[in-house]
Amino acid sequence: MAKQVRQVTQARAVPAGRQGWLTRVGRAVVTGLHSLGGRTIAMIAGAVAVALAVIVTGIVLSRHDTGRPPIPATRARHYTETDACLLTDRQGINGSTAAAVWKGMQDASLKTHARVNYSSVTGEQSTGNARPFLNAMLQGSCEVVLAVGGPEVKAAQETTARYPKLGFVLIGSGGGGKAGTNVAWVPDDDGLRAGVAAAVERAVDARS
Repeated sequence: MAKQVRQVTQARAVPAGRQGWLTRVGRAVVTGLHSLGGRTIAMIAGAVAVALAVIVTGIVLSRHDTGRPPIPATRARHYTETDACLLTDRQGINGSTAAAVWKGMQDASLKTHARVNYSSVTGEQSTGNARPFLNAMLQGSCEVVLAVGGPEVKAAQETTARYPKLGFVLIGSGGGGKAGTNVAWVPDDDGLRAGVAAAVERAVDARS
């Protein structure tokens, strides 16, 4: 009778050095988990889940073509170094005439890229009181000066000859033939806005 020999496959033993390292790592992980509270572990698990969700969403969106054209980056408006300044009465640009002048200046700014601003005369509405406000413009960076309102226009008119390098745009019809080459008079009529825009454009171009 033949003997039956049963073959037993022997499991490969883990080297002692590696086994000790794995044991130490496992114990460290278990100890770390025990040191954390259940609430902390839950928070960590939640954070990992959120991170995975964000990654998956990003991958899906990156592969999904919406067919929409890219949105162009907003470009900052480039201004020149020329400033056009308006002198008004206490109402500022709220009055109908000053409002039309201001709109004309803005129209000119779109074409010339000149900066525009305005200053209101506060206090007594007189030529004498308007002069300090006008002088502040003349001593600043204003290269084109506009004036609207009786006292304001009068103060500017008295100053034009002393500042030949500046351009003046005065609202009214009082200039006549006495106006200098650096002065433009714009009538206060239905074409005020367009007239101011054209006068400011010419004054800016002459000084650029």
